[in-house]
Amino acid sequence: MILSVEDISFAYPRRPDLINGISFSVDKGDVLCLLGPNGTGKTTLLRCLLGINKIKRGRIRIGGRDISEMSARELARLVAYVPQAASVAFPYQVMELVIMGRSPHLGVMSTPTEKDMEIARSALARTGISHLQYSLFSEISGGERQLVLISRALAQQSNILIMDEPTASLDYGNQTRILKIVHELASKGYTIIMTTHFPNHAFLACNKVAIMKKGIIAAIGSPEEIITDDSLSDLYTTDIKVVSTKVRGMLSEEVKVCVPLMTLEAAR
Repeated sequence: MILSVEDISFAYPRRPDLINGISFSVDKGDVLCLLGPNGTGKTTLLRCLLGINKIKRGRIRIGGRDISEMSARELARLVAYVPQAASVAFPYQVMELVIMGRSPHLGVMSTPTEKDMEIARSALARTGISHLQYSLFSEISGGERQLVLISRALAQQSNILIMDEPTASLDYGNQTRILKIVHELASKGYTIIMTTHFPNHAFLACNKVAIMKKGIIAAIGSPEEIITDDSLSDLYTTDIKVVSTKVRGMLSEEVKVCVPLMTLEAAR
């Protein structure tokens, strides 16, 4: 296994047991989708995996080694973070942000080499946004910003990607672009852990799903095993139906879709 989480717990002073006894593992090429309602601790869990939040119990191992034994620089060479796209206070160009992904590989006070620049250009090409390298991050669209953040993570050359709602606030087109990139990266051997509020995305890009509720992992398995009418309806406290349909041109012609059930009375 690439990354293992063993019975970890974490709490803020005013929120005891925010994460309580979570265990799971992911291997090379896995895409694990974390599903759960707001406030259940998904982002907090990601921060634990990144070593930002210091767990109070349990262990997180990468390649068999406890991350508490690693320096921040060493951990950053193994794990890259893709946050939700946001504006930045300074007018950075896209290339300037992407080259920041090389920081774990640079010495103190050193500047990026031509090799670093080539790695950054390659990351931009992989996400299809080479044409934006001289654009200001503050002046591009939300979907383009998310692609920039993924490019920065790729430039970091870490084999594990932690993605916090990578498709949040994006239109269908940009959501699809992000999911395609996730699928392609997994096929190249990247290990990806991502949160989302769209259960459909798990069917499209993930091979594992974990349902997180009240600080615990309530269930984990394949999308087909975990994403059911009952599990989603219970998780989001609203009636949801998982239906199958056939679509030509897909990798698998049968596609599952999650549909919230709204009666006419509820919709008025």
